[in-house]
Amino acid sequence: MLSQLNRMLEKLMPFITPVSLLIGVLIGSSLSQYTFLIPWLFALMTFAGSLNSNFQQLNATIHRPFPIVMALFVLHIFMPAWAWSVGQVIFPHDVFTSTGLLLAAIIPTGVTSFIWVSIYKGSIPLALSIILIDTLLAPLIVPYTLLLVVGDTVHLEALKLVKDLCFMIVLPSLLGMCLNQYTKGTIKQTLGPKLAPVSKIGLSVMVMVNGGVIAPYLKHIDKKLLFIIVIVFLMSSAGYFFSWMIGKWLRWDRAKVVTLTFCGGMRNISAGAVLAVSYFPAPVAVPVVLGMLFQQVLAALSGRLVQNYYQKKDAEFVSLK
Repeated sequence: MLSQLNRMLEKLMPFITPVSLLIGVLIGSSLSQYTFLIPWLFALMTFAGSLNSNFQQLNATIHRPFPIVMALFVLHIFMPAWAWSVGQVIFPHDVFTSTGLLLAAIIPTGVTSFIWVSIYKGSIPLALSIILIDTLLAPLIVPYTLLLVVGDTVHLEALKLVKDLCFMIVLPSLLGMCLNQYTKGTIKQTLGPKLAPVSKIGLSVMVMVNGGVIAPYLKHIDKKLLFIIVIVFLMSSAGYFFSWMIGKWLRWDRAKVVTLTFCGGMRNISAGAVLAVSYFPAPVAVPVVLGMLFQQVLAALSGRLVQNYYQKKDAEFVSLK
């Protein structure tokens, strides 16, 4: 029954986050009293996702580190620089919105990128390694990038942020990997299927609560909010597009290009929303949470475009023969 539920939830992934966000906004700020649950739910999701990883996979990809280095470059240098530049040009007098755009760009890659990589024939070991390494580096990269760029204009408790990221991401990841290693992979067949639907339901709950927190800023739709929605959509689309173009420019094979497209385009928006709600004024969370509206839908669209591209290339190759 849990396996059937998980398959159904996977098919509904492009719609779960937008619908959950809408429900949270409609219910309103009464959900904000449940924000204490979010770090625990997120730690559970991270643990469930890490059950697919082990230290052998990490070791194998580290011996050929260039694709991982390029993925980290896209995730934490190229896209954050692009996001901050866009924020400074379009919202020069709105530090909260520009900070939200930056935060949405510097958070680690989304764990769900693994699902899309596997669907569209990317490199699963490479994707898992990027997710794991990026996740482990998050407690250093996220707070200190924010301090470097916006530390003088937005108050940030960097040490507390590091501790919370370790609790939500690093410790659950290491625990999941250690259990995978200790059980020689059997735990992902026994415990993994049971936790998979629970983590997706947890994602829905987190999105609802975050939607309730920022509800006052989304209920009154004005020109500025509509403009932010458009900018967030374009920024989210740019992540997939730039990642794809960089992979093609490096002349990588299909598996690596597909992996970079999804790992570079997706973000752990749930983690970003938790950080935004916990450490910043609510307006900072608006661009981050809005990213939930588009991420899974854009992933599905990007996957279809990638598939069509390679099907066309294969057809051209066959015709030349």
